[in-house]
Amino acid sequence: MDKTDLIAKTAQEPEDRLLLAKILDKYDQTQRRNIPAATAFLSPREQQLAQSLLSAAGVRDGYVLDGGYGEAERKRLVFLPDWAGEEMAGEQLAFLRADFRGPDSALTHRDILGSLMGLGVVRERVGDILVSPHSADIVAAPSLLDFFLREWTEAGRVKLSVSRIDREELRVPQVQVKTIRDTVSSLRLDAVAAAAFSMSRGKAAELIAAGRVNLDHVPCLKPDKPVGEGAVLTAGGLGKARLTEVGGLSKKGRTGITIEKFI
Repeated sequence: MDKTDLIAKTAQEPEDRLLLAKILDKYDQTQRRNIPAATAFLSPREQQLAQSLLSAAGVRDGYVLDGGYGEAERKRLVFLPDWAGEEMAGEQLAFLRADFRGPDSALTHRDILGSLMGLGVVRERVGDILVSPHSADIVAAPSLLDFFLREWTEAGRVKLSVSRIDREELRVPQVQVKTIRDTVSSLRLDAVAAAAFSMSRGKAAELIAAGRVNLDHVPCLKPDKPVGEGAVLTAGGLGKARLTEVGGLSKKGRTGITIEKFI
């Protein structure tokens, strides 16, 4: 299958084609020049698309998805030549910390992202932004390191002290979740989504039909799509949840489930 056919088979939306073409270009670069090559930072959905593309192309190894820490949401896809170990993928990431102090220095993820965009930095060159009470750690492309150290001095009216840190120094905030235990008539997407987002099954089906529900970061329009243990559901305006456990059947033939709703 040639490049055009691979992209056409994998793309879900017209705008996916450019992304997939860039991914294949990075793969070809590693094959031709025998050097590591990395994509921009990819969202979870884009990571799924990338892996589908590589699977269709018969590429089973020789690449790493790396976002700086285990639960990173945004990751770079790094292609590695035969001579390179996986530790070389880490060279495609830079880590910085912006410290801020004072009574009026509370900053949010949105504040930090806005300040970066205000510097003219495009989103795909920045990975996760990890905000703590008095600091924000960011993962970025190494080519931005010197620029950030020189130019990133404030977020809004809050002054920043920016320094380079190592991967091991990242401060990853603890994820807050609410545990939901429920029973469903089946493990269909509409039934699981209804339990996860506290709504009727009919309302969940409407959201799915409207394209507002993602299953494992990919839009799904099928309310009867089976949902497996470990699957991640996201719904526009309602948040994210993970099906963590599928139990046995109740006396009424309903399946017990446990869901973690991110809060």
